[in-house]
Amino acid sequence: MMRGVGGPLLTIGDLLSDLAVDDPLVGVGDASVPSSPSAAQQAGKANPSDLSRLFEEHYDDLMKALQEKDPSWPSLMLKLCAALKTADRLMSCADTNAEQLLEKVKALEGVLDRSGHAVAEIVEALQRSGLANDGHGSPSKSASK
Repeated sequence: MMRGVGGPLLTIGDLLSDLAVDDPLVGVGDASVPSSPSAAQQAGKANPSDLSRLFEEHYDDLMKALQEKDPSWPSLMLKLCAALKTADRLMSCADTNAEQLLEKVKALEGVLDRSGHAVAEIVEALQRSGLANDGHGSPSKSASK
């Protein structure tokens, strides 16, 4: 198999392994297969907030080409690759964002635990000092005396 040099696509595994290459050889390969550097560059350089829209565009292009019964399999393959590469980048960004969110949630849980312990210590200290029972700590109790 000739991966990355425009050789024949034998399996979906070949396609996915070709997509996994971070530094594709642009301009190398079969001259009959048009390169699509703009699609790869769009997915690689796109702002994470634009990836969803970009994926939808690539997916719509692919579906439109499939519905038109485009006989050019290289162009279909390039559209599929663009959609898959964008989806991969979208999932990578979502994974990174989820990890960051999880770290922030854990930090927030730590803050809440510390504040809960602090409140419990304050209540316990007030009860030991007798302020909670003599009416000085609560205006409603002093009104009832």
